[in-house]
Amino acid sequence: MRNRYILIVDAVAVLLCVAVAFVLRLDWQAPLAADHPFAEAVRFSLLAAPLLKLPVFYAFGLYARYWRFVGLGDLLTIVTAVSSATVLFGAATLAAVSTGWVSAYPRSVPAIDWLLTLLAVSGVRVAVRVLAEARAASRDHGRRPSQGKCVLVVGAGQAGTMVVREMQRNPQLGLEPVGFLDDDRGKLGKSIQGIRVLARLDQLGEVVLARHVDEVVIAMPKAPGPVLRNLVQAARQAGVPAKVVPGVFELLEGGVSVSRLREVDITDLLRRRPIVAAPDTASYLRDQHVLITGAGGSIGSELCRQIAKAGARTLVLVGHGENSIFDCAEHIRHTFPAIDVSAVIADIRHRSSLDRVFATHRPSVVFHAAAHKHVPLMEAHPAEAVANNVVGTATLVECALAHGVERFVLISTDKAVQPSSVMGATKRIAEMIVRDAAARSGRRFLAVRFGNVLGSRGSVVPFFRRQIARGGPVTVTDPDMTRYFMTIPEAVYLVLKAGGFAHGGELFVLNMGQPVRIVDLATDLIRLSGFEPDEIEIVFTGLRPGEKLAEHLWEDNSLIEPVAEGDVFRVQEPEPPLHGEALNACIRSLERASIVDDPLTLQRLLAEAVPTFVPSLRVEAALRPASPQGVSSRSGPPAAGLTAGQGRLKD
Repeated sequence: MRNRYILIVDAVAVLLCVAVAFVLRLDWQAPLAADHPFAEAVRFSLLAAPLLKLPVFYAFGLYARYWRFVGLGDLLTIVTAVSSATVLFGAATLAAVSTGWVSAYPRSVPAIDWLLTLLAVSGVRVAVRVLAEARAASRDHGRRPSQGKCVLVVGAGQAGTMVVREMQRNPQLGLEPVGFLDDDRGKLGKSIQGIRVLARLDQLGEVVLARHVDEVVIAMPKAPGPVLRNLVQAARQAGVPAKVVPGVFELLEGGVSVSRLREVDITDLLRRRPIVAAPDTASYLRDQHVLITGAGGSIGSELCRQIAKAGARTLVLVGHGENSIFDCAEHIRHTFPAIDVSAVIADIRHRSSLDRVFATHRPSVVFHAAAHKHVPLMEAHPAEAVANNVVGTATLVECALAHGVERFVLISTDKAVQPSSVMGATKRIAEMIVRDAAARSGRRFLAVRFGNVLGSRGSVVPFFRRQIARGGPVTVTDPDMTRYFMTIPEAVYLVLKAGGFAHGGELFVLNMGQPVRIVDLATDLIRLSGFEPDEIEIVFTGLRPGEKLAEHLWEDNSLIEPVAEGDVFRVQEPEPPLHGEALNACIRSLERASIVDDPLTLQRLLAEAVPTFVPSLRVEAALRPASPQGVSSRSGPPAAGLTAGQGRLKD
């Protein structure tokens, strides 16, 4: 119904409500006679009510709404509008009585009129919705399939109620809700939208069999990953498909795309309880001048946020990408206005640039997160990996020593353990550089090593998400490939925590939990996005150059000491083969080879510096004549690696 017709109905209703209010007040005696004591009051009210109330209704937007979808919020607006109009009408009546326009007026009439008007105005609008839905149901009646699917809705909250309502409004979908599941005891046995809450979540399998359910719809958009995973698994065991449905509020928040993907919380994929940050973990950073390299990256930007939260006095954000550094700096300035933030575009390989930065800002703590980390790309461009990860780290460390930096934290990777890639070997040498600087200076220079980070730029989760959004396939290298995973906030929190235990020269390894198969991660992401694996194909592509089936956190015969309630391990590995002048000579040789971009020489030098490094096979064959007895002459697949449990736990 158009709003102009509703305006006409309201005008009639307002007049009738005033008249009925007088009739009710006078015990069903209509004051029609001219000599009746309230005749003037009736005439005044019939004139004033529509003239005063209808403009108020208009001001409150009662004629600018699509009343077919009237809801609770609209009814609250109606109550406010009618109340305001009644107050205005009462004030006008009082003025009329006080000025002698009306000789007498029943005081209870405005109250009766308010109630009647409220019922009439809201009733008209509710009637519009009821009639519209009745017409739609009548129109769709002939399109109802002969046999609809029996659907069990998991979650009797707001999202579940909306799902059932839409099924009932759109019978052409062929979906018949047969019941709810919910763990809220107050809802068990109750009916919502005419559908009964049958049982708890853990009784899904029993209800599926008892009610001959064809499909399970999980309407719990904010449920944690383990809960969703268990529900999907229970449905699969019962032999019915399960779909995860996002709520409308997630669409409004931008958490779900129009391709019906549910925006999966990264913690859904961990297969463990997320680590909760404790307060005052990084208290050693309070009032410090902190410099972060790679500040525009995933880890670097999160370092900036958590260090700012810890109370650092100044932050110096160093990076090579101007856009990411600018965005990060603006975010920190807006979120932490009391902190002095400096954005610096510089290359860590250029000593002169770094000297100017350190001389200007005088940092006391450095977090080194700048690195090339993409394994296959660094296999194709080893000179860049060496120049950035080795030469850049050495330059930064020497600059930090020269300018009096007291604490230096290197962000390293589990790929530095028994590396099979150029990237892993360069990060292993970066660890040697930092620990050697600590031995020479006695300062708190340390390395922190962890595995893959969920959701970081270039990581597997955003890659899988894009593939799922395109409809697949999702590409996985090998069905047996495993990796350690951690969220970005978890990794940074534990890095800061480890930095507080530093005395100098330590290697800390974050407790990454148990390794996860990549194919299981892909399957979880598909299901939690609202699909089934048979809808999104998983294709195995084979290992790429430099990749391993499994990563490890430390070398064999390492001494492992848990610290920080077991969240971090202090690892004492066998003495590195290079230190002091020998390490410096190796860095100079690597730098020369990177300048001329000589891949074979680079891999030979990396193999000499890191005895456990296994170069790619095509390079290995070329290296064999030059190093008949060395590591590079080995053939066949890399030796089986070590799991974290193969170290020796320190008493």
